[in-house]
Amino acid sequence: MNDLVRQHTALSDADLEWLHLLVSEWQLLSDLSFADLVLWVPTLDGTRYVSVAQMRPNTGPTSYQDDMVGHLVPRGRRPLLDAALDEGRIVREGDPEWREEVPVRVESIPVRREGRVLGVIARNTNLLTVRTPSRLELTYLQSASDLAQMIAAGTFPFPGEQVDMDSSPRAGDGLVRLDAEGIVQYASPNALSAYHRLGLAADLVGQHLGQITAELAPSRGPVDEALVTLASGYAPREFEVEGNGGVIQLRAIPLKPKGTRIGSLVLLRDVTELRRRERELITKDATIREIHHRVKNNLQTVAALLRLQARRMDSEGGREALNEAVRRVGSIAIVHETLSQNLDERVEFDEIADRVIAMVAEISPGRVTCRRNGRFGILDAEVATPLSMVLTEILQNALEHAFAPGDEGAVEVTAVRGEPRPDARLLITVQDDGRGLPEGFDPQRAGNLGLQIVRTLVEGELGGSFDMLPGVERGTKVVLDIPVQPQK
Repeated sequence: MNDLVRQHTALSDADLEWLHLLVSEWQLLSDLSFADLVLWVPTLDGTRYVSVAQMRPNTGPTSYQDDMVGHLVPRGRRPLLDAALDEGRIVREGDPEWREEVPVRVESIPVRREGRVLGVIARNTNLLTVRTPSRLELTYLQSASDLAQMIAAGTFPFPGEQVDMDSSPRAGDGLVRLDAEGIVQYASPNALSAYHRLGLAADLVGQHLGQITAELAPSRGPVDEALVTLASGYAPREFEVEGNGGVIQLRAIPLKPKGTRIGSLVLLRDVTELRRRERELITKDATIREIHHRVKNNLQTVAALLRLQARRMDSEGGREALNEAVRRVGSIAIVHETLSQNLDERVEFDEIADRVIAMVAEISPGRVTCRRNGRFGILDAEVATPLSMVLTEILQNALEHAFAPGDEGAVEVTAVRGEPRPDARLLITVQDDGRGLPEGFDPQRAGNLGLQIVRTLVEGELGGSFDMLPGVERGTKVVLDIPVQPQK
């Protein structure tokens, strides 16, 4: 719609925003009218109309099999559009049109904003299935007529009220028509069923909807008065009411076809099961986060016990082995701590990598600095947990074997998300400027426990590749190429 309006018309951005607001609401008008809607806007030179939006009803057969958006029609070909645009009134005169042997009644509704007519809505009703209307259909049509008059007067849609039509109640979900005092004149069967879910035993017709709704909802003191006002439809609002184990979502639309409020339209939907499932998911998310939190605490307890044991060891080799185990446990604990703060099983790994680098850097035998370049990005927990251990082992190996006590140096971790899709692969390089690999060293066969852990996790669990190479000038370069998605 933006492209068509800017290409063919002289409407301002504020006018275009008003049309967007109208289009976000007009599914209701289409359903209440049992009719297709097409929005026509005059072109810049005033000689033609361009159709910028279209809506089909959920409550009846369509009048247009084809998409009308983008069509251009010269002035004079559709007199009803001309009359509505020039005179600023709803035009219903004329005989039905025949389209592919289907009679269609056409009406034109001017779209007004701040006293100016921006365009015209063509309302097209398929008359092939017309029959004697029921009370429900008569209420729909009367409500549609009131909304059409409000559009023509520029009082609908309501400025500042952006409605999410995906979650907002629709006419078919449940409809209540109120008079100016808030008394129910008509309630659809679905609306009555929703109120029965709240605990209503009687009929709604003749009842004051605001008072009945406040009685069915749990007592909330002064809030009850506000609830009475909301459910009486005095202002355009969307809200929820819960009672007797049921939850209904309501949307109030004041009806002012001639500038004075004559009543209200209340759309409502039973969302009890939806809210129950949402609460179950919230509870499940909280449980998962609590599990991660407890796992992190347990791992930290294990690490603390290993540290105590290491202090009591007489053997230097045994003490160092226990300290390595502490760091391995700590890297896993960092991942679980991050997961305990998230709503899903995905983590921002850059923070984890920085904490792992800081933790391992504590064992540096000399003045060696560690830094990270690039971004790991967001990773699934199935990738983050083994990758944190791999990173710990590689950094630990570099600091222990690449530098002698007192040496100065640097270890650089570089992460690059793969091409062509950044969610496909992750390339990690760990480069040090230490003394390099020993003569004849084969990283694929080395018996070092740390390298065995790296090979097992990278190739087995992550489905990636691992290699250690001599640096360009000096030192060692470790290259990891892993898929971002976990192995199934």
